[in-house]
Amino acid sequence: MKTCIITGASRGIGAAAARLLYREYEYLALISRNKNRELENLTLDWGNVPAGQPPCELGLFSGDVSDFAFVRDTVAEVIAHTGQIDLLVNNAGISHVGLFTDMTPEDWARVMNINLTSVYNTCHAVVPHMVHEKSGRIINISSVWGLTGASCEVAYSASKGGMNALTQALAKELAPSGIAVNAIAFGAVDTEMNGHLSPEEKNALCDEIPAGRMATPEEAAECILKVSQMPVYMTGNILKTDGGWI
Repeated sequence: MKTCIITGASRGIGAAAARLLYREYEYLALISRNKNRELENLTLDWGNVPAGQPPCELGLFSGDVSDFAFVRDTVAEVIAHTGQIDLLVNNAGISHVGLFTDMTPEDWARVMNINLTSVYNTCHAVVPHMVHEKSGRIINISSVWGLTGASCEVAYSASKGGMNALTQALAKELAPSGIAVNAIAFGAVDTEMNGHLSPEEKNALCDEIPAGRMATPEEAAECILKVSQMPVYMTGNILKTDGGWI
């Protein structure tokens, strides 16, 4: 079964990607932390499957993607059921806004574990299977702050910078096996992650973006789909997608 795994799938970019990719895959494994109800609600508004296409089967998994054992067992269950992993979308992530000196060690660890260690966990689980099959794609959802850094978002910037370096290094390691590894560095996307911004702050932010607005989750999902369809020769890229902002 043509299979895709998406982490952080209950909302924002992950949910939009699920709504789009279900038309392309026979099985979607949707992973989110303690979000079974949101994942179940997500499945209710996908609309009709195109005529002649069998419905996509769903696997809903709730757990902590920074937990190595949970990820290992989830991926093993998916492979046992479908026999393959064609695409992994590492979308799970959190932000932390505030002065660096006000961050606690626990704050730092939480951001790094969810944003970066989770990528190690998922890749460590799927790569042996992909190498065996000499096929597969990994798309890591990054941020422009991983390229330039953002004041008052030091941990988030560091985690995304680490993701970018992981992407480029792993791409070189896996290219001989026919596996593509890329990252998409999004700018401002209109999701709950930016929900802390007031309307005035959002307007000010949009004034800084040459496109004049934030991206929609649906546009982000379209980018994920297009990258997943590119030849595997396109690998090791950090694709900046920010409306000309940075």
